[in-house]
Amino acid sequence: MTNKKILVTGSDGFIGSHLVEFLVKRGYEVKAFCLYNSNGSWGWLDTLSDDIKKNIEVILGDIRDYQMVRYAMKDCTHVYHLAALIAIPYSYLAPKSYIDTNIHGTLNVMQAAKELQLEKIIHTSTSETYGSAQFVPINESHPLVAQSPYAASKIGADQIALSFWHSFNLPITILRPFNTYGPRQSTRAVIPTIITQIASGKKTINLGSTTPTRDFNFVVDTCNAFHCVANTDKTVGQVINAASNFEISIGDTARLIAEVMNVEIEFRIDKNRFRPKGSEVNRLFGDNTLIKSLTNWEPNYGGINGFKRGLLKTSEWFSNKNNLKKYRPNIYGI
Repeated sequence: MTNKKILVTGSDGFIGSHLVEFLVKRGYEVKAFCLYNSNGSWGWLDTLSDDIKKNIEVILGDIRDYQMVRYAMKDCTHVYHLAALIAIPYSYLAPKSYIDTNIHGTLNVMQAAKELQLEKIIHTSTSETYGSAQFVPINESHPLVAQSPYAASKIGADQIALSFWHSFNLPITILRPFNTYGPRQSTRAVIPTIITQIASGKKTINLGSTTPTRDFNFVVDTCNAFHCVANTDKTVGQVINAASNFEISIGDTARLIAEVMNVEIEFRIDKNRFRPKGSEVNRLFGDNTLIKSLTNWEPNYGGINGFKRGLLKTSEWFSNKNNLKKYRPNIYGI
């Protein structure tokens, strides 16, 4: 990907800001597409070091607006499409917003990429599209089951992307990360929820269901997966999991975080944090065989020891008072 100009949509978000940083450090010319706002905020990009920020071109717009998407993609060779609404609880209340952003936004990216003849489009999916595992480890042939409006919108977005590959030979790759965690993540996700409560001094931690299992990816591994799938033509037209191949329950995750942070905690089950019964994804455990066969990607934070290292880095970031003050540990936000 030398001499390539890359657009990252959703650059102001958790994974997007890490991906921008990852790419700039490797010498790529990066354009960052962030959600337009009256404050001119760049989201999490505002917190990056000056040597990173001076090497990115930021465009404020809206993924739902085709003209702005096309304008942002002009003169680019590659696009990483990460812009999306991702909070599952909010999707129960505002499903139309998820259709507008995740499906229509993806259509805008694909249509603009087709018109501008981009070399490669990496579209971001999610392990939530699989629903509760029908077999493990979950490979790319696993059935897609929408157990939330969010998951339904991402399945629809994936299919829009694939339709442009089949219909117009658009060079797309769908990367399907399993549960990514790390610094800057929203407390709508379980790991930051636990860490911020502990970092703010709580000994009794509010949690939803503790029995579901997840396959967690440290954000650096997810960024490297994006990079690897973009660097080979073998991935074009493919749906590819990025999974650590390691499964752990939410309860055991909380206990591991307490161990890493050197505290003793108790759980308080908060039923407000439960998903509707039919919507809970009870098991996610991913198969990363395909991505390893097509690229040189390996999860550097895989397994129990890798997970501990990732949790330590994450807890250290959140425990910094300047970072912690950006969050509201006492409030359950959807």
